[in-house]
Amino acid sequence: MTRDLHSYRNLHQPAECEMDDKDEQFVEKSEPLFQQVTHDELATTHTPSPSKGDAEEDGDYSKLEKEANKEKNVSARGNKLAALPAERVAQMGREFAEQYELPNDDDIFGRAAMLAREPENYSQMDFLSEEEKAACHAEVTRPWTSMTRQLIGIICAAAMSAAVQGMDETVINGAMLFYPKVLGLGSGSKRDEWLEGLINGAPYLCCAGFSCWTTDWLNNRLGRKNVIFVTCAVSAITCFLQGFGPTGTRGWHYLFAFRFLLGLGIGPKSATTNVYLAECATKQIRGCTCIFWQFFTAFGIMWGYVFTLIFYRVKPNGIHGGLNWRLTLGSAMIPALLVMVQIPFCPESPRWLMGKGRYKEALENTIKIRPHRLLACRDLFYQHVLLMEEESLQLPFWIRLKEMFTIRRNRNGLLASCICAFMQQFCGINVIAYYSSSIFLDSGFTEISSLCASLGFGLINFFFAIPTFFMIDKHGRRYLLLRTFPWLALFLLIAGFAFWIPGEQARTGVVSMGIYVFSAIYSFSCGPVPFLIAAESANLASRSLNSSIFTVVLWGFNFILSVTWPSMRRAMTAQGAFGFYAFWNAMGFFMVYFCIPETKQYTLEELDEVFDVPLRTRIKYNWLEMWPNFQYHVLRRKNVMRRAPLGPQLPSLSDWEEKAEQEHVERAASLSSDRSDSDTSEAEHEVSGSGRDI
Repeated sequence: MTRDLHSYRNLHQPAECEMDDKDEQFVEKSEPLFQQVTHDELATTHTPSPSKGDAEEDGDYSKLEKEANKEKNVSARGNKLAALPAERVAQMGREFAEQYELPNDDDIFGRAAMLAREPENYSQMDFLSEEEKAACHAEVTRPWTSMTRQLIGIICAAAMSAAVQGMDETVINGAMLFYPKVLGLGSGSKRDEWLEGLINGAPYLCCAGFSCWTTDWLNNRLGRKNVIFVTCAVSAITCFLQGFGPTGTRGWHYLFAFRFLLGLGIGPKSATTNVYLAECATKQIRGCTCIFWQFFTAFGIMWGYVFTLIFYRVKPNGIHGGLNWRLTLGSAMIPALLVMVQIPFCPESPRWLMGKGRYKEALENTIKIRPHRLLACRDLFYQHVLLMEEESLQLPFWIRLKEMFTIRRNRNGLLASCICAFMQQFCGINVIAYYSSSIFLDSGFTEISSLCASLGFGLINFFFAIPTFFMIDKHGRRYLLLRTFPWLALFLLIAGFAFWIPGEQARTGVVSMGIYVFSAIYSFSCGPVPFLIAAESANLASRSLNSSIFTVVLWGFNFILSVTWPSMRRAMTAQGAFGFYAFWNAMGFFMVYFCIPETKQYTLEELDEVFDVPLRTRIKYNWLEMWPNFQYHVLRRKNVMRRAPLGPQLPSLSDWEEKAEQEHVERAASLSSDRSDSDTSEAEHEVSGSGRDI
């Protein structure tokens, strides 16, 4: 079926979704870039298969052909420009510069466009100077050392922004040893325990119920870095008011209100920082940025415990209710103030500026965060190509929400994200993060010893997150979760059952050991992995909505966990409460095993096929593979017969083109009822027939 890219983009455009004048002008200005490009042109530029003669010399023709086919398919699906002729791509680059009045000295946008078409083959491009080739080589071989100062500044600001959240979460931990008595909540009654949990979980109630839903609106109007600045300002103000507002004389209501307002700073910041970092980072380090947030949140958690210890022995000095817990709560404003000082000097996301039509500013900012002007022009042009595709896929919110559940690929990806969000909370880690001082105190520690033990938990949580950078791509996301959930359950049981030990010294030692080992295992598995799976489980059209739902589920269960722990500990005792979360770790193993596929080493386009496997088929496959997997992984038997894995089988290019066309028809079908193209109508029928499967 022949269809040029102009018509291909029209297929995505909703028939009933009217654009305003600004949107029409924006799309019109980009039309020449996509005109007169047919599928015949796409087919002429793929990497040729190896000749049979060449293969016979190596003695393995089928192997070479398989590798070549893999290269062709990954190239065709991964790079939107790889399928177009080089001269056509160069002309697109020149037209892009002309349309947006960008400086094109030495035909830099034409050369940058051809580099974007084949970025790995820079050494074979004669039109690049030696200096430009050296810059390309450094970007690939030394991505961390070749970063500009501005990009380093963005990474530091994002890291400190995550630390803000970590400190926000844990300064309340040590303060809970003091403020309940000051605010009249220290009687130990059921009411006081529920209020204590409500105060602790107030920020996460705000995140799940309100602030996370404002993220898209705030980003659209303020931009990435301004959202980070505003949310850090909210965090700084509310942290100060928690400690030095009228909480000591007015009761618990004001502390609850200030902590609830703290959620206005936590929710949008947690969703925006990762996006800002991913849009500015180079692709060589972008994968690591998905786990930066969790890593530096652990860093902030550690410093929250440090400040708790620093202020523990501070005298009241005439302050009603004491000064130590006030300084502890107020100390969380320090990293927020540091971000507020730093973020104004960071460039705005070029991707956001392009979305607003401010291409000159986008070019200036891209030059600031790339080591060479050619690389900046390359990334700006390619981001524009992706932006045009993304805009062509935009649908009204209610349609996108409906398609999250009616389209199988979206539904399975959302299920994986929500399972990860749920299990990151119900593995029990935040029970320890929020209440470790009280837990250690109940096990027999003194106040100061319990704070020191909590600091040990924070140190382990931070330093054992470092192996994640080396393990997550080597072993895989699903592998890490399956390997660690049983151990998380075991050491939670050890920590809980240790409360039955009669000797105080032995009891405190075993409780500490169980919690510390649990924290170490969590830090490189269930901590960072959910964020990466959530980022990989959604396609381009549903990515922002998937991320929003993931964040809401994450904070919602965070609130449930934090508000219920005090009463749960009283009703079930520490043994029963820890056993409850150990049970959910065991359930997490089976939920991941049956419902979540491995996403390691797949392109985002290949993941469309991975998540398009019917859930019923995946569960049946994993059930039949359970005994072979047990023999192979547990009994260490190497001669076990196993089935071929589910996932993309690298179909031929023609098969992929047909499937891609059908997928786009499925996405547009709900808004377009009168398609004149008979092939399109046939594809709609095929997709609607298969899309009803689970």
